[in-house]
Amino acid sequence: MRLAIVLLTVAAAALTGCNDANEGEHVRTVGWFLDHRDELAMALKACRDNPGERGKTPDCINANEARKKAFVKEMKDAIK
Repeated sequence: MRLAIVLLTVAAAALTGCNDANEGEHVRTVGWFLDHRDELAMALKACRDNPGERGKTPDCINANEARKKAFVKEMKDAIK
């Protein structure tokens, strides 16, 4: 299980970056993505489908961070 967490963390780190612009779109926060899981899934798909253009946008960074937080919470809940 720890290996899975490590692998996901490494993969997420490889997909994240930083950029000042979100191409005129409203930037969604990590908390917003955690509260809107369907939109999180759509954002992650869009980020994966076009990482060269979208991968370093604030929404992709925040969506990836939300995915990591959700995964950690699910793992903690599963251990209980």
